[in-house]
Amino acid sequence: MALNIVVTREIHADALKLIHPLGDLRVWTEDRPIPPRTLQDWIADATACLTMLTDRVDESLLAKASSLRIVSNMAVGYDNFDLKAATRRGVMMTNTPDVLTEATAELTWALILAVMRNVLSAHRDLLEGQWRTWSPTGFLGTELSGKTVGIVGFGRIGQAVGRRAQAFNMSVVVLSRGGGGDMNQIPRRLPLNEFLSTADVISLHMPLLPATRAMVDASWFSAMKPGTFLINTARGPLIDEEALMTALDRGIVAGAGLDVFSHEPVDGTHPLAAHPRVLSTPHIGSATHETRRAMAIRAAENIRQALIGGTPRDLLNPQVCQK
Repeated sequence: MALNIVVTREIHADALKLIHPLGDLRVWTEDRPIPPRTLQDWIADATACLTMLTDRVDESLLAKASSLRIVSNMAVGYDNFDLKAATRRGVMMTNTPDVLTEATAELTWALILAVMRNVLSAHRDLLEGQWRTWSPTGFLGTELSGKTVGIVGFGRIGQAVGRRAQAFNMSVVVLSRGGGGDMNQIPRRLPLNEFLSTADVISLHMPLLPATRAMVDASWFSAMKPGTFLINTARGPLIDEEALMTALDRGIVAGAGLDVFSHEPVDGTHPLAAHPRVLSTPHIGSATHETRRAMAIRAAENIRQALIGGTPRDLLNPQVCQK
């Protein structure tokens, strides 16, 4: 009997080639997330499903999928998964770590540079005819050299961000529960209040967990050095957005670069996205040709391994294979 494989968005053709010989493919081709009701219908007889971060895979969905062996998320994060429910039902769950590290670190620095050097408002004023002459006080930003970047979460992406700080003559401090780190010199690890009062730029690289949801709250902002810059290329719900608005309006946060929001998508009506000292981008941390291809292939390879009887490289719930 042919295996049925559901793919919830169009992905790179090289990835589809990996799994096409294994069974019948059903690919959602519209340029929007697959509707939950449609996904429920499609997954009912599916053996494997390749999902996006926008697809919620919970108990109610898994209950519809009696033949499902694996769900492969094309993302490093998997807060859209109910791992416990999947494990109870014997469904393997995977993600795509490693492959988006460099792309996300690059975007982080793009936001740091643009926000600190006031690039967005300078560009806007030029287009609107506000640039009339060179001025000694015009379009002033903040110099990176000699400043300190504080990294929250020193995993693969946090380390990649830290490595790049050396090129800008910046010091690095870390707030992290982990050990590790592959830089030549491990950055200073500081307790929370010292970290917040030391960093000139704070960059978030934590996963979204119950313990990290809204972790950047009013208490964080009250302990920050006035004029701090905040960058988030991780998950939107890490930040209490109302508290950030207050911190921006009071000048505690000089500027923010936000690639993610608590509820997505957003547009120009969102108060944070529209704030004059916020540079907002539409969740593009991994948006390079190279990385999106690598993510798709990694997700497809996880499915291929599961369907030929192997153990997927990025298995999140290995206890399934021990049953």
